[in-house]
Amino acid sequence: MTRVLMIEDDPQLVRALVLNLRARHYGVDAAPDGATALRLAAARQPDVVLLDLGLPDMDGADVIKSLRGWSRVPILVLSARQGSDKNVAALDAGADDYVTKPFSMNELLARLRAAVRRTEDIPAGPAATLVETDDFIIDLLAKRAVRDGKDVRLTPTEWHLLEILVTSPGRLITQKHLLREVWGVSQSGKTNYLRVYMAQLRRKLEKDPSHPRYLITEPCMGYRFEG
Repeated sequence: MTRVLMIEDDPQLVRALVLNLRARHYGVDAAPDGATALRLAAARQPDVVLLDLGLPDMDGADVIKSLRGWSRVPILVLSARQGSDKNVAALDAGADDYVTKPFSMNELLARLRAAVRRTEDIPAGPAATLVETDDFIIDLLAKRAVRDGKDVRLTPTEWHLLEILVTSPGRLITQKHLLREVWGVSQSGKTNYLRVYMAQLRRKLEKDPSHPRYLITEPCMGYRFEG
């Protein structure tokens, strides 16, 4: 049974989600505030966390940072606004994904399954060094990309950007994080760097760069790699 820790202070929403999740054979623990959530997380070791950022006792990003101090549990943010600064801060703090309220139960369940699956797919031994898709292969150890049996020429910057994305498949990586990791800057005005280099990567790797299958843009938020 997949165990979910729900951190939400709206009793009506908690009741609805608990009812729906338990009907689908999820185990559910609910916490109305950050302090209770951190105690339950340590005691119950959930498989996935649902987190509302608007908690009465502490900021949701601080809950994420505390969890990330000792756990890699997938964290799915329940957000009232799409593309908000709080969503970005939560993702930068270590959240894996977000769902904007109001959401359908089917959407939430799909995001939950994907988050848990990504955790289960992480190898127990050394990190995977080969990323294979239907259209190209990324050899992380050799720093080599192959498409249709031919090497793809990537600049050092293109490679660095691609490497960050493919080593966290399915996870939304914020613009701020990518800018800081690749260019050493986090100013929002530098997002044009990302647009240019992501367009170049799509032209080199995607069959249809204008409708990418693997290198996905989340408007105003960041990018994700879907393998």
